[in-house]
This record gives sequence, C-alpha cells and structure tokens, in this order.
Amino acid sequence: MPSEFSFDAVSDVDLNQVSEVVAVAMKEISNRYDLKDANASIELDPKAKTLTVRAADEFKVDQVYDVLLTRLAKRGLPVRNIAKGKVESALGATAKMTATIQSGIPTDKAKKMQQAIKDAKLKVNAQIQEGQLRVSGKSKDDLQAAMQVLRGGSWELDLQFKNFR
Repeated sequence: MPSEFSFDAVSDVDLNQVSEVVAVAMKEISNRYDLKDANASIELDPKAKTLTVRAADEFKVDQVYDVLLTRLAKRGLPVRNIAKGKVESALGATAKMTATIQSGIPTDKAKKMQQAIKDAKLKVNAQIQEGQLRVSGKSKDDLQAAMQVLRGGSWELDLQFKNFR
C-alpha cells in the first residue's frame, strides 16, 4: 500500500473529437435552409488550437458558432474551454471569427486553485506542473475532499481528474 496518494487536475480537449464535431456541424449547416447561401465554413487548426468560423455576415457567423457549440455539448466536450473571439469583417463581404481552444490550466488559475485547496485546510499538497495541478496526500478521503473543492470552484474551465493513485 503506497504511503502517498495523488491525482492530476487537468483541462484537456480531445482535438480528434473536435475535428469530428466540425465535420458533423458542417453537414448540419449545409442542410439548414437559413444558412443555405451563407457561404459558411468551420476550420480547425490543431497546431494553433483554433477554430475559424466564416459566413456571409456577423449574424450568420454567430448562428454557425451556436451550431458548433451545440454539437460540442452533445458530444460531451468541454464548451467552457473554447474562448470566442471578436467577429471581424473579411474580404469578399464576409465575416470571420476565431475561437481558441484552451488546453491545460493557465498558471494564474492554477494558483487560485492551489489557494482554494489551502484555504480548505486539507492535509494535501498541490503543485503546479506544466498546465496541470498535481494534488498529493496521505489519505484518499482528503484527496476526494480536494476534488470537491476544485469541482465547486468557478474556474471558467472544464476540469478532469486523472492518474488517481
């Protein structure tokens, strides 16, 4: 029996599933009557972790973005990890919007999470490691309590808990 238990709090988005969702959303958009002549498209750039939504005008860009978010939510993907950008006018009387996919926990939010765990006075240690928060302690019950603290916070991220040992 190990003397020290731990888990990692992470915020990841599966880009393969996002690419499948983009394909399904594009199929729905091509079938929708109100978006027929909108010239709408959604592009995923996995390296930059961005989604680019293009359409005829700002209103249609918002509609296409709503279709995308609906499809993401139906797949169980974290919608809170997608930060919507500003809608800009593009060439050829079209509009585009770039949304970024946040993967990993930013350091400032990780520090707030660490502080929330300390404020709960649990006998655990929280360390920030490259976009994740590792929480370790001697008792599994304390780790469960730390998970509850993290679930209860408003971090504007979707958290997953991995490597529970």
